[in-house]
Amino acid sequence: MIHHDRWTHDGPAGIRLDRAIAARYPWLSRAQVAALLDSRSVQLGGRPAPKGAKLPAGAVLEAVGIPEPSDLRLQANPSLLLRVVWEDDWLLALDKPAGMPTHPLRADETDTLANALVARYPNLAEIGNPPLFPAMLHRLDTGTSGLVLAAKTQAVFLALREAFRRREIEKHYLAWVYGDVAAPGRCDSPLTHRTRSPCRMRILAPGETASGRETFPAATEWVPIRREEGRTLLDVTIRTGVTHQIRCHLAAAGHPVVGDRIYGPPTGLPRHLLHAHTLRLVHPATSSPLLLAAPPPADAAWGNG
Repeated sequence: MIHHDRWTHDGPAGIRLDRAIAARYPWLSRAQVAALLDSRSVQLGGRPAPKGAKLPAGAVLEAVGIPEPSDLRLQANPSLLLRVVWEDDWLLALDKPAGMPTHPLRADETDTLANALVARYPNLAEIGNPPLFPAMLHRLDTGTSGLVLAAKTQAVFLALREAFRRREIEKHYLAWVYGDVAAPGRCDSPLTHRTRSPCRMRILAPGETASGRETFPAATEWVPIRREEGRTLLDVTIRTGVTHQIRCHLAAAGHPVVGDRIYGPPTGLPRHLLHAHTLRLVHPATSSPLLLAAPPPADAAWGNG
């Protein structure tokens, strides 16, 4: 822990405070930088300042209680259940339950899929993007269940990350949505973080412009599988992986995911009914086609309990 750090900003005038902090402590995530500023751990000119403050040239900054890399190591939690649905020498396919975060935002969080993963496979702690998000190639929202892919070697991690970047991996989800969806649909609207809530995304309006840091291309396709009692079960396909992509696109199409507290109507369900069902990819080590699958939760909300 860095108990006290004082320095003079020698960069250009006008840089945001949160970006200056990230440059000073490059091992911190954006969420960790935001938490430090929210806790008033960083002062500008002797006073706490918001993360969006613009720094003048020569600004004097002080910080207390800054975690060092050794403070941020992921903690193994062997008490958590880890559902492995497929494994070989190079890859793991994990089935994340709804309600469990994919990885922690702080080192003192221990009830995530990442904590369970390193408890069973401690050597994976150094693969990928440690310290708090090791080995895993993608995230699921806390309320979303289903497949998460993890690499067992750094070479495979890098190969799969490139495959995701090139949109070569096809992800299929099952989603119960409100309304009667009679035909297949598609949404190609870009998504943006520019909203009043940091926990919400929205579609970029026609003619609206936003910076590349705020806008993300996204394409979502869906096919109805079953309709009953005012709702429809969809097979949803994506190759992009934008935060809340499926939930936001389906809500914009007039069919929010059942139980979605952000994009849908109020509900008594404890979670939204979205499940990462299958992954189609080319195995990075064997070059063979690979289809991975995890069944949806076996409960009444999914209609199979």
